[in-house]
Amino acid sequence: MTSPAKVRALFLDRDGVVNHEVGYLYRPEDVRWVEGIVPLCRTAQSLGYKLIVVTNQSGIARGYYTPQQFEDLMTWMRSELARDGITLNAVYHCPYHPVHGVGEYKREHEDRKPGAGMLRRAASEEWIDLSQSVLVGDRCSDIAAANAAGLKQAFLLRGTESVPCEGLHRVVESLAEVEQWLVGQS
Repeated sequence: MTSPAKVRALFLDRDGVVNHEVGYLYRPEDVRWVEGIVPLCRTAQSLGYKLIVVTNQSGIARGYYTPQQFEDLMTWMRSELARDGITLNAVYHCPYHPVHGVGEYKREHEDRKPGAGMLRRAASEEWIDLSQSVLVGDRCSDIAAANAAGLKQAFLLRGTESVPCEGLHRVVESLAEVEQWLVGQS
């Protein structure tokens, strides 16, 4: 029996890439979409990329909101994006923090970026070819995770980080630049 062919993915950090960073987001009324996210996702889908969110969620670790509140928000966000014809194929999150966590959530975990655990898990569960996949993040930890997982390309959306990031990546001013790059690669 032949295994299905692996596909490529566009990995998206959530806070700062899909939605504007507002600090421990868990309520739909606080969501403000980043300009260009809908066209980027539409283009990526049309080019055969799976859309996968990979997000550190230390707000769970800190006790600011519950895992269920996170899941409820992601259900709402997926529904809103679906209205624009966008399917998020998967959402991976890390609820742990090694320093600021409470109880079971205070610990190191391979899923927490800059670790590549979420990307590797997605590759296994969603049949993703990491070497042909792309990540868009707004922090150096996103870039480090992409490099550790061996992704084809990592993009740093300018605006959150105040220091240069190490590792292979391209700095972009907008999501439209990522969209143009994807089209140019096809």
